[in-house]
Amino acid sequence: PFKLEILDSIKTEPITIYGIGEEWWDLCAGPHVESTGQLPKKAIALQSVAGAYWRGDENREMLQRIYATAWKDPKQLKAYKKRMEEAKKRDHRMLGKKLDLFSIQEDAGGGLVFWHPKGSSVRLKIEDFWKSQHIEKGYDLVYSPHIANLELWKTSGHFDFYQEGMFDQMDVENEVYQIKPMNCPFHCLMYKDSIRSYRDLPFRWAELGTVYRYERSGTLHGLFRVRGFTQDDAHIFCLPEQLQSEIVDVLKLTQSILTRFGFNKYELMVSTRPDKSVGSDKIWDDATAALVGALDELGWDYGTDEGGGAFYGPKIDLKIKDAIGRTWQCSTVQCDFNLPERFGLEYVSAEGTKEVPIMVHRAIFGSLERFFGILIENCAGELPFWLTPTQLKLLPVTDSVKDYCDEVAVKAKKMGLRVEVDRGNERLAKQIRNAEKGRIPVMAVVGVKEMEEGTLAIRSRKEGDLGSFTVDDLLSELKRCDDAAEEMTKMGE
Repeated sequence: PFKLEILDSIKTEPITIYGIGEEWWDLCAGPHVESTGQLPKKAIALQSVAGAYWRGDENREMLQRIYATAWKDPKQLKAYKKRMEEAKKRDHRMLGKKLDLFSIQEDAGGGLVFWHPKGSSVRLKIEDFWKSQHIEKGYDLVYSPHIANLELWKTSGHFDFYQEGMFDQMDVENEVYQIKPMNCPFHCLMYKDSIRSYRDLPFRWAELGTVYRYERSGTLHGLFRVRGFTQDDAHIFCLPEQLQSEIVDVLKLTQSILTRFGFNKYELMVSTRPDKSVGSDKIWDDATAALVGALDELGWDYGTDEGGGAFYGPKIDLKIKDAIGRTWQCSTVQCDFNLPERFGLEYVSAEGTKEVPIMVHRAIFGSLERFFGILIENCAGELPFWLTPTQLKLLPVTDSVKDYCDEVAVKAKKMGLRVEVDRGNERLAKQIRNAEKGRIPVMAVVGVKEMEEGTLAIRSRKEGDLGSFTVDDLLSELKRCDDAAEEMTKMGE
């Protein structure tokens, strides 16, 4: 019955059935080997057995799922196992708890993220950098509500096409409201709020907008699959002739931001018009040419997914590659011919006629939550100095120097640095171990001698003892590293 249910749900052709020998046949997208004898025995491994709800629905039958993997030769299997072991050590759920960055509180509901103080300090740095980069590149920051009248979602088409991914509606004074799954309809309303001229375009509006989408409990996974998340959303409203240059600028901004976080290897894909779509042939051809033209102008390699675009426009998807070779879908640039028509968006052309602008959806991180999880796993919890929750920890040898440590901490915080004073009573060796377990990059051992001389004895988590420095010299160097997104190894290096 389960295979028949899958068969009934397949709406595209061809439907494929694969067999092994003459006795075993299966409904499957494939491909299959003709015989299991073609696979080396030592290149096959069983991984685990677990219960799983049918189709991830907790209201359906519980089935047993057997996880296994097969490779061309034992060498490939060995490499795969090594990657899996490394991935396990980098699991953001484990590191998030160990480093006290975030939690999922089941008492509040699954898929809802609680950012702890340390995680929040990282998020604040990410948001501040994101905002500064966008303002520098000509974007205006906007804010929009978390709910809206259901009629808005009917106008946008989300209620018709995306209802399964939306939470239930709520009644407010005899009207029906919907918590938002997307930000774009709000930006369309802002655009429509005034008469627009071709001279005004392009508009670049960016928002760190929190949205809420229904996900079945069986599909939730740490920060990677949640029910509430913040998109680094932006929408560009432009003239057709401005589209390619706008796409070029989006891609440059994407590269600049991702590089700051250590991601400089990408895979790009251009997705073209599907069979079911809205918009004329000309507008699809011109928009696709603009996307391809932007990539060619930058000299970036890309693949083509024929027919893989959204029904409302072609798109570019960018996957980043992490430290252990995994790829992650993050950034996207999508043209939209649907929402401007649905919302009646217009501008007055140079000839005085009313025309429809091109709308571009784009995100760089995708969502802050998911990107944070990817970032943690990429660096195995060793966040770069400019992002780490605590950049400097002061380790007082005796109680008599704690006031001095507090004075140094206050001075450092005024410079925008993140500093802690160890409040425990452990021996120095234990304080150092605790700081290193907490992934704190720089420690300062403070004794009576340092207090009397106005210095700090510095220890790097990666480099060991670095020597003694005046407070002003150390804080200036830490500030320089923070601003330049560099690691502190030796003073001035």
